[in-house]
Amino acid sequence: MITVRAAQPADIPAMEALIARSGIELSDGFYSKEQAEAITRHVFGVDTQLVADQTYFLIEKHGELVACGGWSKRSTLFGADRAKQGADPLLDPATEAARIRAFFVDPSAARQGLGRLLLTHCTDAATAGGFHTLELAATMPGVPLYLACGFTLVERFEITLPGDIKVPLAKMRKSIAPWHQPAAQRD
Repeated sequence: MITVRAAQPADIPAMEALIARSGIELSDGFYSKEQAEAITRHVFGVDTQLVADQTYFLIEKHGELVACGGWSKRSTLFGADRAKQGADPLLDPATEAARIRAFFVDPSAARQGLGRLLLTHCTDAATAGGFHTLELAATMPGVPLYLACGFTLVERFEITLPGDIKVPLAKMRKSIAPWHQPAAQRD
């Protein structure tokens, strides 16, 4: 049985462990070993503001954590607590895009539709929050999922991490409303 629920502070250690596994193993073929290790160490992880906002979710399969991810009504585009700088103000749903944030799947559960399930859950919640657009910074392993789910590439960019390691990312966007109808209202 698969369940989706809001993450709680007590879930953070398990989420951090899943994120570390996912960041390294699912980057194979997309990033070099050095890039995968650097982005996992310096950027990936839990943003506790999303947990506090109740916009970060877990997917459990038979009671085991297999994926996590969320959306945000705040301005930060990506990164864990350690990567954030300064305030993280609320976005205006009428003029700004909600953020899709920190999607990670356990390598043992990859390619089973969990990312798509999380994305549908987050899209429904962002729509209910009044947002009309979603935006994200995708890692190269995530780009195929987001393209398949209707996102378009806005721009490619690189971040430079300690050790002068450059890691490519892609800023992507998708309109969700008024065309998106929450799952509860679909036939």
